[in-house]
Amino acid sequence: MLVVMQATATQADIDRVCTAITEMGFQPLPMPGAQRTTVGLVGNDRRVDGSHIEALPGVSEIIYVSSPFKQVSREWRAENTIVTIAPGVSFGGTDVPVIAGPCSVENEKQILQAAQVVRAAGAVALRGGAFKPRSSPYSFQGLGKEGLELLKLAKAETGLAIVTEAMDDDGAQLCAEYADCIQIGARNMQNYSLLKTVGKLRKPVMLKRGMAATVQELLLSAEYILAEGNDQVILCERGVRTWDPSSRNMFDLNAIPAVQKLSHLPIIADPSHGTGVRDRVPPMARAAVAAGTDGLLIEVHPDPNRALSDGAQSLFPAQFTDLMRELGPIASAIGRRIAAL
Repeated sequence: MLVVMQATATQADIDRVCTAITEMGFQPLPMPGAQRTTVGLVGNDRRVDGSHIEALPGVSEIIYVSSPFKQVSREWRAENTIVTIAPGVSFGGTDVPVIAGPCSVENEKQILQAAQVVRAAGAVALRGGAFKPRSSPYSFQGLGKEGLELLKLAKAETGLAIVTEAMDDDGAQLCAEYADCIQIGARNMQNYSLLKTVGKLRKPVMLKRGMAATVQELLLSAEYILAEGNDQVILCERGVRTWDPSSRNMFDLNAIPAVQKLSHLPIIADPSHGTGVRDRVPPMARAAVAAGTDGLLIEVHPDPNRALSDGAQSLFPAQFTDLMRELGPIASAIGRRIAAL
């Protein structure tokens, strides 16, 4: 339920509404807007009778949120949420930031070289996994804390913001110390304990769509994070698994406008995992910008043929440089621009 205050409502009027919501056994969430303040009622799984709140001074109207996800929905907040992960790196506005880098941090030389390459081409954030969930227990699992320290070093040398994945609660705490944004991977989209943990950390979160998840399930997972008080969430479309063996996943461009209609949270696109095939990444990245994505997540490796993970979908440095040149005119055609540091 949302309580919409009148434009002339005083702080005392807002406080009175918050007190009334608390007395009903729920949590009030005041949300100041450009024209007026709204107060959300958090914690209800049923239709609440708000007639006595509607009668309070300064109240304009009561809106009942109909979607199963509440705080994530456009009904809850009409304007876009801008998520800033570092100075000059924001998602949800006119700029379209590009996050790029290798699937995993392998060693100091590799991650520093990757950071320098993507920075020179125009990326504003570096991706790299220190903890890697792999299908096989015998595959490279990441360097752990050492990988996080190398990401910190890469940030110091290039100024790039850092995005890296957490796999469990302890890892999330550690990532929060080193990274600017904590990534929740597709396999953990419905790991509700982990979602609650990153919600409490108050650190920007990138939430990837699960391999077989619907858009509604993605938004409900985001709701777990917002319910813990963290609205700094970036959604990510990374493809869903289908029966077609021609690509790793089906890259669902349809999800971008669908999410933007349903939710105020920014959504970015990951064409690397969305296709799993290097040569398809540039055309799908271009298509995602044309579709209105709020950012891109692209895998780039100094030498993809020697990558310890996901080499087949990682761009060569020259490919990434060419792609960044191509994205600018596409963004400009729809009134946006590729972000720059």
